[in-house]
Amino acid sequence: MAILQTQKLDKWFGGLHVTDNVDFTVETGEVHCLIGPNGAGKSTFFRLVLGEHTSSAGAILYDGADITKEKPFERIRRGISVKFQVPGIFQALRVRQNLQIALQHHLVGASLDEEIDRLLEFLKLKDAEKQLAGALSHGQKQWLEIGMAIALKPKLLLLDEPTAGMTPDETFATGEMVQALNAEGVSVLAVEHDMAFVRQIAHKVTVLHFGKVFAQGSIDEIVADERVAAIYLGEVHA
Repeated sequence: MAILQTQKLDKWFGGLHVTDNVDFTVETGEVHCLIGPNGAGKSTFFRLVLGEHTSSAGAILYDGADITKEKPFERIRRGISVKFQVPGIFQALRVRQNLQIALQHHLVGASLDEEIDRLLEFLKLKDAEKQLAGALSHGQKQWLEIGMAIALKPKLLLLDEPTAGMTPDETFATGEMVQALNAEGVSVLAVEHDMAFVRQIAHKVTVLHFGKVFAQGSIDEIVADERVAAIYLGEVHA
């Protein structure tokens, strides 16, 4: 069963057709990467799924329910979580406090402390737990926000260019985190440019171009598609 599905999803901004009749599916338990050249409509599609933009036409289904008209907070309550490209962490607070804020309405006492400790280990941030979040490296800030996004144990995790600005080692470590989360049952939709990262994590890849689904398949099928190479892969030197 699909955990996320869009049916003939459209978005117009005035006379600009940014999302064009998109039929798209993320299967339950899948890691699905969304790629495409700049201006392809990836960010708009992402925000339609989140409810930050209202669709002009079409439907969005989550776990079998029509969420097309639901607010972002209602979608989050259903089990969708998101990590944006620019980390939205509390930079003036310590790393541990950031995770505490993400968990405090759901766990208390020893259970809260145990879950924070588990997340710190998973995020490779145990040694940095007392640091101010603003003093972390760029990659560590990205990991901390991933931790805040997964604190509520979502069924579907949305990642918006999670490895942007990371070193190759940090990117690979992030891929390992995504794979571990997926092994625990989390479905993942990632918008990403780094093709090494896509190859590391993706079960399926969809290419958007001018707001339309241009190609879809495994990473090997996408890389071998000459049409995709013409519009995108050459651009990112993959």
